[in-house]
Amino acid sequence: MNIPNLMLMFVVLVSVIVIIVHFIKKNKEEVVEQQVDVDDKTYTLDKIIKFVKKRLDEITKVNLYDIGLSEEELKRRKSKKYELKKALKGCTYGDVNDKKYVKELIYDLLSKEYGVDETNISRIISFDTPSLLTAQDKFEILIHEYKKTFAYEALTEIIKKYNLAVLKYISGESKPCYVITNEEIDNIYEQENFELSFADKLEIVVQRIYQQYKGFSSIDEVRDMNIDGVSGGVSGLPESFLSQVAQTDGDYLKQAMEAKIPRACDSIWIFFQGKSIRLAFLSFGTEAELKRVCQNIYKYNNPGQLSDTNGYKINEMKDGSRVVVVRPSMSETWAFFVRKFDVKRATLEQIVKFEGKEETIELLKFLVKGARIIALTGEQGCRKNNNAYGYD
Repeated sequence: MNIPNLMLMFVVLVSVIVIIVHFIKKNKEEVVEQQVDVDDKTYTLDKIIKFVKKRLDEITKVNLYDIGLSEEELKRRKSKKYELKKALKGCTYGDVNDKKYVKELIYDLLSKEYGVDETNISRIISFDTPSLLTAQDKFEILIHEYKKTFAYEALTEIIKKYNLAVLKYISGESKPCYVITNEEIDNIYEQENFELSFADKLEIVVQRIYQQYKGFSSIDEVRDMNIDGVSGGVSGLPESFLSQVAQTDGDYLKQAMEAKIPRACDSIWIFFQGKSIRLAFLSFGTEAELKRVCQNIYKYNNPGQLSDTNGYKINEMKDGSRVVVVRPSMSETWAFFVRKFDVKRATLEQIVKFEGKEETIELLKFLVKGARIIALTGEQGCRKNNNAYGYD
């Protein structure tokens, strides 16, 4: 073989090596970029919720007989599988014990399988950057911290401590109203200045995942509190109205958006000591989320299907709360009313608080003992339902 051919082969070989090295280097860079993209998307609520749904679905649908387990292990796994299926069903009925069980399982999945740790948990919710926290984030942190001391009296303690249940004027309103605003939640959070541990942060993340997966969205923790009730979708502009206006009068829709007029899916109210208070800092986000809550919140004991033909349902939840759900076309939008009656704590001294209450209480006692007919009148939420408190 002559020298020119050898030189040509050498040049070709070097060229091939250079091309291979170039492609290897390029592929490595692409892999790194892909890993970064995946990493950024991995620690988002949507991605985590998909993972939790998939894992819980796998756990509840796995065929244990195909795994080749021993008799004792098979019995144990079947018991756990049944318990999980029961909890997943019961937590949508308002059972706090089933809710706790499901949340503990989600906690284990995130910490042991998904890889959530102290370095990446703030990518899910910005715990380390308070300026990036939403009012809902701050409220859920407040509830979580107050529950450590006050349990289901947490919301009551927050409202009382910061005097939130008072009439106040807000921009765009000519009359005072009962409302808790974003600014108030921001100020309370700043004053409290919590120092959260990793376990606290993970529990807050788990609660957010749970309420969007199996719970009642942004009212999930509020519904569990010892208050008189909670409602959603009962005020604000319905989506049907907004879609009609968009087709006929775009200017009006633009003005409504600029004025930040609440939509029906932004409507969340609580009944607290006879007062209807709007939680302006909370929202369901979309009509689809409000619809999901309405379709689940009344299902205890299978009361039947909520349909366009039968546009309302009256039922109770597992904890004894009374729930009423309505839907279009019977109503303008999807809405629900939950009323909680705490008979054990309800006393005349607690209910009757105006001046001269002693004489009123004595009179009521004699009227009831004498089996007299009593007419109780007043606006919604003023505690006129004497049967609920056991004064038949």
